[in-house]
Amino acid sequence: MKFSVLAGGVGGAKLVNGLSKWLSPDDMAVIVNTGDDFEFLGFYICPDIDTVMYNLAGINNPDTGYGIKDDTFNVIKNLEKLGTESWFHIGDSDIANQIKRTMQLNAGIPLSDIIEETSKALGNTHLIFPMSNEPVRTWVVTNEGESLPFQEYFVKRHFQPEVKQILFKGSEESKLPKKAHEFMESSQLVIICPSNPYVSIDPILSVPGVREILQNKTVVAVSPLIGGKTVKGPAAKIMSELGIEVSVTSIAKHYQPLIKGIVIDTQDRQETEQISHCGIIPYVTDILMPDTQAQERLAGEVINFSIQLHKESAA
Repeated sequence: MKFSVLAGGVGGAKLVNGLSKWLSPDDMAVIVNTGDDFEFLGFYICPDIDTVMYNLAGINNPDTGYGIKDDTFNVIKNLEKLGTESWFHIGDSDIANQIKRTMQLNAGIPLSDIIEETSKALGNTHLIFPMSNEPVRTWVVTNEGESLPFQEYFVKRHFQPEVKQILFKGSEESKLPKKAHEFMESSQLVIICPSNPYVSIDPILSVPGVREILQNKTVVAVSPLIGGKTVKGPAAKIMSELGIEVSVTSIAKHYQPLIKGIVIDTQDRQETEQISHCGIIPYVTDILMPDTQAQERLAGEVINFSIQLHKESAA
């Protein structure tokens, strides 16, 4: 069976890495959020794609989950001395990827082709696709009326402004890259990673045609919450500020009616009945992924749960 995986952020990259240990390159491809792509110091930065790509290649920084392990930051430190804006820290090794990508984009090469080439050069065999070659940008509207590009909200402002609304500018004109579209169409199952639903997965779902494809698949989501909290990132904070109850039931409802099942943590076991009442089947396990062993274990359970739901729906 073929799996399409929707991912963004560190949690998504961790599960993708675990899934890659079970599923062959013919049976799995990853569609990654590009809503938080941006230009910085003249470079075209793809934070979520690079995080997934580096995790699959086994070169990610294990302490942060993003960036390259054992990287140095001499360039950014010297730029700081020269008075250059440097709130987004790019490592010296990481900059090589940014330089190449920017040069290729300026030469008119589609982002999906660039990512495929770079990923293979890093030793990855599983396909990684951007959600779109066309620019889609996530903007955060704050309670004070500011409109902030996502990385300014997330990194520069440390996701402190209160969120009033989230916008995906350019999504109406976007489309899945051809190879990504073909792989998703041929997949029987789709896994939504434990990424932030509102700023990592929703941008992918905003691309025209994606929701329509998912309606014909067995889709399983993995909760980004554990005991009402996020391991990393602002998902719980955003939910609270948007007036949404911070719970795995709310996550399940958010993905309704696309998903058939949701994987939740043992700390949230008490919500299984509420989730079931939504017509969504819950699966309870330990979803924390502190190391690669935990990533692989959870991935195996998610795969088995997805296949079980697919067989039941087909019966």
